[in-house]
Amino acid sequence: MEEDARYVLCVCTANVCRSPMAEVLLRHALKAEDEPLRSLEVISAGVSAYEGNPCTTHSARVLSKVGLDLSTHRSRPLTHELLDKSVLVIGMTESHRQIIQRNAPNLKAPVILMRELMPGTVDPEVPDPYGSDLRTYEATRDAIVEAIPSVVNYLKELLETPREDARPR
Repeated sequence: MEEDARYVLCVCTANVCRSPMAEVLLRHALKAEDEPLRSLEVISAGVSAYEGNPCTTHSARVLSKVGLDLSTHRSRPLTHELLDKSVLVIGMTESHRQIIQRNAPNLKAPVILMRELMPGTVDPEVPDPYGSDLRTYEATRDAIVEAIPSVVNYLKELLETPREDARPR
């Protein structure tokens, strides 16, 4: 891991629903891990985000149902500085990954999709719930929760393996 690299960066479109949920859920999971995972800073950003928007009401509500708080979240746009300080970048869809790779072709951190490392045959993408009902947001939350163990395992491998060998499977 590069000395300045310290973020696990979750990325979606506007940074008001999927990536904030992934950020808080992954941060919660990493608190239960040993070092160096416990010390990683999990943040989120959006490929088309405006600075300072709160998360959607439904995102906050579905996380509060599992005891997590999104009330202080404010959106931020994806920047080269955030990417450069990341050990892992997690997109919600293939289009997010393509935008990141096109705009940062020399990015050293691996770029994965939230669900692509899960065992079995699953949809690797987390669909956008924006504008949908609460049940859809709950399904989005659950899709992210389901992926967390595979992301944590990948982070363990990533931090133990030289960067060239730490690409997604």
